[in-house]
Amino acid sequence: MKELLRPHRLAPGARVAVVAPSGRVPEERLQAGLDVLRGWDLDPVVGPHVLGRHPEFDYLAGTDADRAADFQNAWCDPAVDAVVCARGGYGVQRMVDLLDWEALRAAGPKVFVGFSDITVLHEALATRLGLVTLYGPMAAGIDFIKNARAQEHLRATLFAPETVRTIASGGTPLVPGRARGVTLGGCPSLLATGLGTPHTRTSARGGLLCLEDVGEETYRLDRYFTQLRRSGWLDGVRGVLLGSWERCADYGRLRPLLADRLGGLGVPVLEETGFGHCAGALTIPFGTAAELDADTATLTLDEPALR
Repeated sequence: MKELLRPHRLAPGARVAVVAPSGRVPEERLQAGLDVLRGWDLDPVVGPHVLGRHPEFDYLAGTDADRAADFQNAWCDPAVDAVVCARGGYGVQRMVDLLDWEALRAAGPKVFVGFSDITVLHEALATRLGLVTLYGPMAAGIDFIKNARAQEHLRATLFAPETVRTIASGGTPLVPGRARGVTLGGCPSLLATGLGTPHTRTSARGGLLCLEDVGEETYRLDRYFTQLRRSGWLDGVRGVLLGSWERCADYGRLRPLLADRLGGLGVPVLEETGFGHCAGALTIPFGTAAELDADTATLTLDEPALR
């Protein structure tokens, strides 16, 4: 797996487009997130359908076509330097095939931020545009609005990425050791359901795989990990970083499953790495060459995530 193209870092005054590719966005949280962006001396603009509602399926922020158009227009606007998702939920799988990938490529690289359901767009931007992306807090998320650690780590990644080349999680080794590879990942629920679809990697070979999820029963996580293994998608992975498992089983019950499904891969596995749906989530760049040291609980990037 090769490392991907790094977009330019942000500077004061940069224009940031906020879009909602997935679920409905609470207006008060969106406004609070915009205030955070303005406090960072950024110029946020909001897609016209971010506060929309699908006429039939109220878990979606507007129709698939509207959500795709907001993303497309934001990315293709030459005045926009970064695209930040408002929230996750569900819905990217319904809109991603509506995007004009030739037009997105022609628009050039931009910073992209999101997590959870946005896993699908991370995969698409990697496979179709070859871009480094940031798996981190979203503009209408509680972490983005209220948590100082999450805010500062994302802000440093955006403005001064050389200061966060080493991500120290405070986690513990499920399987000890060191490994080198290119970062990728997201929610196993989305990675597993993405198998065989367009805009998804065919393999994690050569990668440092970052995994976290939310609200999943243990047997369903077992299903996702087993599907990824049976499909061969995990063959050749170099190392694994495990983030948060919010609203899943108690970690004491979940840990044996992680050891059973991932511990036998023969690679270092670092658990409780502090990214994803947890409070104070760290921002993890995807598409960058890095070294995982499970014993010291660090992920060290070869180069800053952004140029």
